[in-house]
Amino acid sequence: MTAPLPRPEGPVRVALAGAGNRGLTYTDWINAHPGRARLTAVADPLPAARARAAAGAAGPVAEFDDWRGLLPGPGGERIADAVLVCTQDRDHVEPVLALARAGYALLTEKPLAPGEEETRRLVEGVLGTGVPFAVCHVLRYTPYTDLVKGVVDSGVLGTVTGIEHLEPVGWWHYAHSYVRGPWRSEAASSPMILAKSSHDLDWIAYVTGRRIETVASFGSLAHFRPENAPEHAATTCLACPEAVETACPYSARKLYYPALRGTGGAWPVSHVTDRAHGPEDEAVLTEALRSGPYGRCVYHADNDVVDNQVVAMRLSGGITGTFTMSAFTEQTHRQTRIFGSHGWLRGDGERVTVHDFRDDTVTVHETEATGSNAAEGHGGGDTVLIASFVDALATGDLSLIRSGPLDSLGSHLAAFAAERSRHHGTVEQVPAS
Repeated sequence: MTAPLPRPEGPVRVALAGAGNRGLTYTDWINAHPGRARLTAVADPLPAARARAAAGAAGPVAEFDDWRGLLPGPGGERIADAVLVCTQDRDHVEPVLALARAGYALLTEKPLAPGEEETRRLVEGVLGTGVPFAVCHVLRYTPYTDLVKGVVDSGVLGTVTGIEHLEPVGWWHYAHSYVRGPWRSEAASSPMILAKSSHDLDWIAYVTGRRIETVASFGSLAHFRPENAPEHAATTCLACPEAVETACPYSARKLYYPALRGTGGAWPVSHVTDRAHGPEDEAVLTEALRSGPYGRCVYHADNDVVDNQVVAMRLSGGITGTFTMSAFTEQTHRQTRIFGSHGWLRGDGERVTVHDFRDDTVTVHETEATGSNAAEGHGGGDTVLIASFVDALATGDLSLIRSGPLDSLGSHLAAFAAERSRHHGTVEQVPAS
């Protein structure tokens, strides 16, 4: 094992492993703040992805087609102070452990791993090295979360007795990412409660300051199944009869062509093809929909992750809670209600309304909320996360990292317990992390 790096004297040197949308979000911030951080290397099998990450960097960027290129050379020289591990869900454990043993500070996308044994092995391995380690639970870092947690911690609600939390995934977002996209299959990525909703289980524990101890969960793939396909539907949207396609809310035509005209090559079009950058590239998008997964009928895809799930839970201190994930909503901010002995809170991602029972007053707190999804920075959480990670390394103040390995392990264990409950119809205890 190599000793961790001392605190950097200049801008924090950062390398990226996995130059997908999540990784590019963080390198965009790094490249825009050369006085605080500098991208020095990127590892990804796709040359175009590496080029996008390196564009705008403050200096030369070494490129590798595999994360192993980031490991120290024979003389022990490291190419960076920290590595952002943004590979796919099932490809975190090996690079994280190897890079941690090499002494790199690490920022790793969630979920850490698709199974409990692997997740524990990753966390224990990282803790054994002593390197700074953060998990991308970006909801912990939003201004809105600061507001909610501030209200709870102030005591105005009295003793917190319960929480009710909704994740409205959005009908088109679910169809894009979880029916046609890379998170459509548990075998290829991870269960929905991990791939998407580990954010929410982590958030519930964070804002309440309590551990999720017991769970019972129900959920299924209720709608996106072959038997629910409209009569005469084709297996691809571009081949579907016009009368069927125009009546379908999940049509690829309805999702991707307007997005190309409105936002050009931005997400979600960038997932479909990296060669369509505006309305003039409609033919490129058409070919990508014909030949790739994003043109498939949502009823004839190979998806198996749930499209609706509910988790009932008991938290430490006797707090009760429910969490609901649904594909069948608008794509918007999470919705939350927190119940207390002396007041209650309603939050919609943009404002928090507090009703104080003691004097029957209602106070509305506004926050500067940005977009709610990954393409829009998770309500500001993406920016604050990467800035906090960089500043923690630059100053040595690791308290700036709000989402350390043990915190993340707790929410992962709750997700694994919820899946056991969903599959077996049991009430499950969540092991202590």
